[in-house]
Amino acid sequence: MSALHPGVHVLSCPTRWSDVDENGHINNARLVGYVQEGIYDMFCHHETAVRDALFPSGFIIARHEIDFLEQLYHRPEPLSVQLTVERIGRSSTHVVVNVCRDPLTFMRARTVVVARDRESGRSRKLSSNERRFLEAFMPDAVQAVAVPPAASAVSTAPAVSTLPAVPAAPAVPVTAPPPQRVAARSGAALPHRTRRRCRASVA
Repeated sequence: MSALHPGVHVLSCPTRWSDVDENGHINNARLVGYVQEGIYDMFCHHETAVRDALFPSGFIIARHEIDFLEQLYHRPEPLSVQLTVERIGRSSTHVVVNVCRDPLTFMRARTVVVARDRESGRSRKLSSNERRFLEAFMPDAVQAVAVPPAASAVSTAPAVSTLPAVPAAPAVPVTAPPPQRVAARSGAALPHRTRRRCRASVA
C-alpha cells in the first residue's frame, strides 16, 4: 500500500538503458516486463502475502490486455507501477496495472492472474485469506458490489394492500338472443318456394 495511493499496490521500478530500442524509447515488450514485475511484487513480496503465506504455489498469468498510451523514454526518475483489483472469481482475479511517471500514464494493462495448485500445476480455488487480501485492493464501489452487506438484502415478499375489500358483483348468466326474422327489403324478390300439386285419384 502507498500513503499517496490508498488501496493501490505501488512498485517503484527504474528504467534501464538496455530497455531502449532503435527508436530511442523503451521497447513495448519491456513494458510488459514492468507489468509482470508489479504483479510478482504484489502477490509474492507484499507484507500480508508473506506473513499469511498466500499463494504458496505461485500463480499463472492467463491473459494480458494492454493499451500503450504514450512513448516512454529512459530517465533517472523511476516508474510507478500501480496495481488495483477489478474483479475476483473462483480461482482467478483481474488486476489493472498502470505504468506511470507523473503526470503521464504510459501503459495500462488488465491481467488475469490464476492461483496455482502445486500437485497438478493447474488452477485451484482461492482461499478465504487470499480473497480478503485481494479485496483490499478493490475500489470502494466495486468492493461494495462484490461483497454486498447482509443488511442490504431486499425482501421479495409481495406487498399487502390496506384498502378494504370490495365484494364482487354476482355473476349474470349470459344467454344467446332469440333468432329474429329479417324482413326483405322493398322491391327485393322473395325466394321462390316450390308448391306440390296433389291430383285426385279416380276410384
